[in-house]
Amino acid sequence: MNAEIIAVGSELLLGQITNTNARFVSGHLAELGINVYYHTAVGDNPERLEQAIQIAEGRADLIIFSGGLGPTKDDLTKETIARHLGTTLEKDEHAMNSIEAYFERVKRPMTENNKKQAMVLKGSEVLVNDNGMAPGMFYMHEGRVYILLPGPPHEIEPMFQFEAKPKLIRMLNKENVIISHVLRFYGIGEAALEDLLDSILEKQTNPTIAPLASADEVTLRITAKTDTTEQAWQLINEAKREILEVVGQYLYGYDDDSLASRAVDLLKQENKTISAAESLTAGLFQSELASVSGASAVLSGGVIVYNEETKISQLGIAAELLDSHGVVSEETAIAMADAVRKKFGTDYGIGLTGAAGPDAHGGEPAGTVWIGIASESGSEAYRLQLSGMRNTNRIRAVKLALHYLIRTLTP
Repeated sequence: MNAEIIAVGSELLLGQITNTNARFVSGHLAELGINVYYHTAVGDNPERLEQAIQIAEGRADLIIFSGGLGPTKDDLTKETIARHLGTTLEKDEHAMNSIEAYFERVKRPMTENNKKQAMVLKGSEVLVNDNGMAPGMFYMHEGRVYILLPGPPHEIEPMFQFEAKPKLIRMLNKENVIISHVLRFYGIGEAALEDLLDSILEKQTNPTIAPLASADEVTLRITAKTDTTEQAWQLINEAKREILEVVGQYLYGYDDDSLASRAVDLLKQENKTISAAESLTAGLFQSELASVSGASAVLSGGVIVYNEETKISQLGIAAELLDSHGVVSEETAIAMADAVRKKFGTDYGIGLTGAAGPDAHGGEPAGTVWIGIASESGSEAYRLQLSGMRNTNRIRAVKLALHYLIRTLTP
């Protein structure tokens, strides 16, 4: 089965939002063995939307729409599809009841146009929206499947995963067990990873192995299709073992792990605490750790020491050290890490200092970053030479600090 995803909304074309929905849906379709050859974005214009539908019908068996199901006049997805397919819209009572209940619950009057959201394609299977008002639709016409989904990510993601996807599985008679497992790597690029794994990727059949690069990290999705869960995991583990024999040193986590969540988990496992002294990152490292639920068990606190004076006054770093080695140096990064560890009484201290750019700082060129990690057993520093824009360098510095922390914590 071949699929096309059509995202509806002028805001996509104006660059006001990013089309993350297509990425999410494509990932789930790939797990089902459904090919996605085209992503289309079209504005809130019924004529152009109909043209997009006609084109999609010439190359896809499954067309999935996101957006345009809301209450306003420019939400015309289902009206356009109904006209194109020669069908009508009808009110779904369950959706209407849910909309009315919502307005009663929040004590707000329901405007007439909100009733529009309860209208669905006549004869469609209604997809329940537990996170919004507009229901989705699963509609078959002349051997082709049309799936209509809302635009907001917090609505479309659970609706597709728990409502639309099971219907697709039943329709395709896929009685097999399909399981995916994601390996997450940091410190190696996508091209280098693929080159090292070339022989493994060339011979893949079942399970399949799909690399993906994003935000300085690389993931490998291993997907197995068998008759039982046990068999699927056996295939996955065999592939994983072969992969890790080659690039295991770059692995940091699995599935929904992030660098921050992995660092927090390792600190929890070791019953250790951490604090941070940040210069160029100005609190981003602590913010990243704090984004993980339960981080308070390991993150004690930290300081932002953005200039020489605060490094001296808040951390007690000797002015002579800064004069001798500079604020962007191995010695300063280690001094910051050790000082903040002692200040907060933690097991580990992190020091981040550098020249984020675009100008040089402390006698070092833009992009120079030093990361210090201190513990009772000693200290170590890592020098980076980054080449991105200012804020990109700051974000990468945080991720690399987490990467080196994970390496320090991993036996």
